[in-house]
Amino acid sequence: MDTYNWYSQLIKPSWAPPSWLFGPVWTALYAIIAVTYSTVFYKAFSGKVSWWVALPFALNLIFNLAFTPIQFGLQNNLLAALDILLVVGTLIWALVGVWRASPDLRWVVYANIPYLLWGLFATVLQISITVLNA
Repeated sequence: MDTYNWYSQLIKPSWAPPSWLFGPVWTALYAIIAVTYSTVFYKAFSGKVSWWVALPFALNLIFNLAFTPIQFGLQNNLLAALDILLVVGTLIWALVGVWRASPDLRWVVYANIPYLLWGLFATVLQISITVLNA
C-alpha cells in the first residue's frame, strides 16, 4: 500500500487540515528553519554562543527529519507521536536556550513562532490520529 492511500485511510479528527496543505506549510517553515538554525550554528562555530545553545537545534533537526520516515515509511503512528513530542520539546528547549544566551539572537525566537505553533498543532493532530487508530 502506498503512503498516500495508507494516510488517507486513517481515521482523522474532523478539524484535520487537507493533505495538500502540509507541503506549502512545511516549505515555508523549512525556509525559516534554514535561516535561523544556520545562524545559531554559525554563532556556535565562531564561538559567539556555546555549543550547549546549538545542541537542541541539532536535536530538533534530527527529530524533525525522522518524522516522515517514521510516519510514512514505517507507518507507525505511535512512534510518530513520540517523535513529534521530541520535535516540540527540543524546539522549546532551543528557543528558551537562545533567548537566555544571546539577546542579539532573540529574533531567532520570534522567527520560529510559526514553527512552534505549527509544531504544537501537528502534535495534537498526531496524537489524535494515534488514539483514533489504536
